[in-house]
Amino acid sequence: MENTNIWCWIIPALVGIICAILGYLLGKGNKDIIDNSEDLQLWKDKNSKLTTDKDQLTAKNTQLQADLDTCRAKAKEAAKAVVTPPVAAMAPTPTQDAGIAFDAAAAKAVFGKKVKQDDLKLVEGIGPKIEGLFHTFDIKTWKALSEATVAKCQEVLNSGGERYRIHDPSSWPMQAKMCYEGKWADLQKWQSEHKHGKL
Repeated sequence: MENTNIWCWIIPALVGIICAILGYLLGKGNKDIIDNSEDLQLWKDKNSKLTTDKDQLTAKNTQLQADLDTCRAKAKEAAKAVVTPPVAAMAPTPTQDAGIAFDAAAAKAVFGKKVKQDDLKLVEGIGPKIEGLFHTFDIKTWKALSEATVAKCQEVLNSGGERYRIHDPSSWPMQAKMCYEGKWADLQKWQSEHKHGKL
């Protein structure tokens, strides 16, 4: 019985000592406390700045929307005040397109000679006879030539016979578009860089 009594004291004592050692080791291992307070404060500051920026953008958006509404109202008022001219006055003449106005003075300033509106000969590679061929195909303006395909231009040349087939019309629509849009300096530069109108 004495042996049993001793074990009743030894076993709980050993369990207590083992638990104390384990508790000490576990407690010592968790002493490193991670401090995220600086990161947390940084994110709070960024969030605060973003909230302020959002509020400023919302206010600016509201102001721009009000300005847009004001402009729309003015545009409606101006549209009501515009008098529509008769249809005959609005129709473009054959030598005038409703889109872009021809500026003869600007063309003369660049080329140093008088330039007639829709003169296809201004396109590098087109002479009087080729211009006549285009006229027979009802291509009489820079706009019409700019909208023609290269294949159509080749068809026009082929209609003139063997001596016209050697010409390369690949750049003619592009040059005609520059004429039509009044880009005289660009056209003059392009023509000086590409002799005989070849790409």
